[in-house]
Amino acid sequence: MNNNDPRYKLYLGVDTHLELHVATLINELGQVVKNKEFSAKLSGYRELLAWCKSYGYIQKAGIEGTGSYGAALTKYLIKNGVSVYEVMRPNRMKRRLKGKTDGMDSENAARSVLSGEAKVIPKSHSGPVESLRSLLICRNSAVKARTQAMNQIRALLVSGPDELKQSLYLPKPSACASACLDQCSDSCEPLMISLVLLAQRWSFLNDQVKTLDQALKRLTLNTAQSLVSRFGVGVNVAATLLVTAGDNANRLKKESSFAALCGVNPIPASSGKTTRHRLNRGGCRSANNALWTVAMVRMRSDPRTKDYIARRTAEGLSTKEIARNLKRYIARELFPLILKDLARLA
Repeated sequence: MNNNDPRYKLYLGVDTHLELHVATLINELGQVVKNKEFSAKLSGYRELLAWCKSYGYIQKAGIEGTGSYGAALTKYLIKNGVSVYEVMRPNRMKRRLKGKTDGMDSENAARSVLSGEAKVIPKSHSGPVESLRSLLICRNSAVKARTQAMNQIRALLVSGPDELKQSLYLPKPSACASACLDQCSDSCEPLMISLVLLAQRWSFLNDQVKTLDQALKRLTLNTAQSLVSRFGVGVNVAATLLVTAGDNANRLKKESSFAALCGVNPIPASSGKTTRHRLNRGGCRSANNALWTVAMVRMRSDPRTKDYIARRTAEGLSTKEIARNLKRYIARELFPLILKDLARLA
C-alpha cells in the first residue's frame, strides 16, 4: 500500500447499538470503502479493528454514543491507538429529507470526522469521576422516587377523610411517613394499606439517600479538595461538575469550553443594527443547575458578590441577568480547580 495514497487513509464511522455496531469506512476523497456489522462485545471489537486495518490506515474514528452503547468500543479503539471523536445525532432535517438507516448513520459519522465537524474528545469513563457518576445516578433516582412517594402520600391524605388529614398530613416528610406507619399499620382498609406501603417505600429510599450521601461525600472530599474549598461549592455541586468535566477534563482545551459544556456561555444573537447575546439553553443542565446553586449562595452570603450585584444593578441589569453573568464567572473560576484536582489524582 502507498502511504501517500488518499484511498488508503481511512475514516471510520460507527453507529452503536446494544447488540450490534454498524461501521462504515470512507477515504480522504469521501468515497465509501466498505460497511459492515459487528457484535457489541470484545471479539467484535477485535474483528472491527482488524477489518479496518485490512483496507488501509485509520486516521480518525467517529462514534455515536461514546457514553452509552459505544463506551466499550471507544475505550478499545483508544487503547489501540485510534483517535476517537464523539459524533452527535444527525440533523433531523437531513433525516426527514434523506431517511435513516444504520448504514447511513455510520457513514454520516465518518463524514463528520473527515470534515472536522466532530471535534469532541469523549470522556474516558474510568477513574474516580466515573465512580462519582455512578453514585450520582443512583442518588438522583432515589431522591426522585422518594419525592414521588411523599407526593402520593400527601395526595391520598388530601382526598381522604378530614380526621386522617388532620393527624397525618405533617409538614416534615419524615414526620408524615412515621405518622402513617404508626397509625395505619393495623388497619385493613385499602387507603390505610396504601399509606403504609408508601411510607415504607419513602423510609427505604430515605435510608438509601443517606447511605449514598455518605459515600458521595467521602469520595468527593478525597477527589475534589481544591474545588470544595471555594465558597458555595458543596459536595453535590463539586461531584456534578467533576462528572460533567470527566476524568480526562484536559480534553477541554480552555475554560470557555467548560462553560459551553455547562450551558453558561452567552450565545450571539445579533441581527442588523442590534447587537446582543441570548441565554444558552443547551449544555449539561445538571451542571448548569450546580453553577446556579453556587451563584445563589454567593448572592446571599458573599460580600464580594453583593458588591458586584450592587454595581451591576446600578447599571440597569436585572437579577436574572446578574445571575447568568455570575454563572459564567464561576465556571471560569472553578475549571482550573477541576484540572488541578484531577492532575493530583493522575
